[in-house]
Amino acid sequence: MASLAVVDTNILVSALLKRGSIPDRVALAIRDGICLPVVCAEIVDEYTDVLRRPRFGFLERDVTEILDLFAAQARWVRITPYLPVLKLPDPADWPFIAAALAADCPVITGNVRHFPQRIGVQVMTAKQWVEQAR
Repeated sequence: MASLAVVDTNILVSALLKRGSIPDRVALAIRDGICLPVVCAEIVDEYTDVLRRPRFGFLERDVTEILDLFAAQARWVRITPYLPVLKLPDPADWPFIAAALAADCPVITGNVRHFPQRIGVQVMTAKQWVEQAR
């Protein structure tokens, strides 16, 4: 049975930058149906914006492939608006937190500091996720 997870954008960037890396193994797990990504419109918008930034130099076909993969495999959720009282280190991470809370699943990220434990969402690095998925 596939496990649900919200995949932070930095995991996708790392997967495209270094094939065969641990973040790439997360992307492959999605392709193989081992991990079902959880997304909302805001997350997909961020993926699209970040992956197409010229500074990364990703090939359009690679970006399209990963975006299409998420579109085909994803479990979509609706999220609640961000409340400033939450005082997140980076409020732009709210869609990832809210989606994980809505789906009761972890966030896989390369930046665990942006996801405070007090919010109540499980946070895993790509390495932690790959190890527990074995």
